[in-house]
Amino acid sequence: MNKLNLSYKAQRRLIIILFSSLPVGLLLLFSYVPLIKMLQYSFTDWNGISPEKTYEGMKNYLKVFTTPEYFSVFKVSLYYFFATFIQLGVALYFATLLTFKVRLANLWKGILFFPYLLNGVAIGFIFLYFYKGGGTLDTVLTFLGLEDQIHLWLGDRSINNISMAFTSIWRYMGFNFIIFLGAIQSISPEIYEAAEIDGANRWQQFRYIILPSIKQIVFLNIILGVSGSLSVFDIPYIMTGGSNGTKTFVIQTVDTAFKYHKLGLASAMAVILLIIVLVVTGIQRFLTRERESA
Repeated sequence: MNKLNLSYKAQRRLIIILFSSLPVGLLLLFSYVPLIKMLQYSFTDWNGISPEKTYEGMKNYLKVFTTPEYFSVFKVSLYYFFATFIQLGVALYFATLLTFKVRLANLWKGILFFPYLLNGVAIGFIFLYFYKGGGTLDTVLTFLGLEDQIHLWLGDRSINNISMAFTSIWRYMGFNFIIFLGAIQSISPEIYEAAEIDGANRWQQFRYIILPSIKQIVFLNIILGVSGSLSVFDIPYIMTGGSNGTKTFVIQTVDTAFKYHKLGLASAMAVILLIIVLVVTGIQRFLTRERESA
């Protein structure tokens, strides 16, 4: 009997190892090995083509922090940072609204989630035509008699990053919406019924039932949103190519690596971005734990 049990345990371990080896191997091959290589390249002066790599020490990191051209582009991320909270607020509003009885609720859920299913390149081209002169937005403003509000939406430095931040809101709101909706629907309906019997209105139900119940999901979405705002790439790259003051840190990193052939410097920029994202995530997790303990 003991032999059979040992044999069963051995077979179980073997099956677990075999099934785990492929995903773990792929994770190591495509995530951790490139990360280690990137760290190595960040200390070198390499153009990405020549087999020769010159060791530079910390020079690449010092260059990033001392050259405004490389680090000042982070200010563009602030537009996406503030847009993240608008995006989360709108997603939470619609998720709360569609939790209760609403006509055609499934249709509205599909409409709100649909943009997230679209490819980032497709969205970039859609809004490129939406914002262009004489395009959809200008036509709507003209129809409403607001011709004086028409701008160069992607050409005016005072508004182009705001325009693309709203594009980002439209694209990612569906993702946050569906996560919030799933979390809210996991709350027992009996709690809502008891609250209604006690005379609680919708706002009170949201404040005292929904929000406390999904606060972990709210903070998770905040972490994902803030991390994403620091690494925006596809929307500004497709719509403007990073020109006219719309270049993000990731676009600057890609240009440094593949346009100017400074792969060592670009690797250092990528490492700095990774560290910043990890620090922001750590701070948010610390604040979350502080709230829980309070």
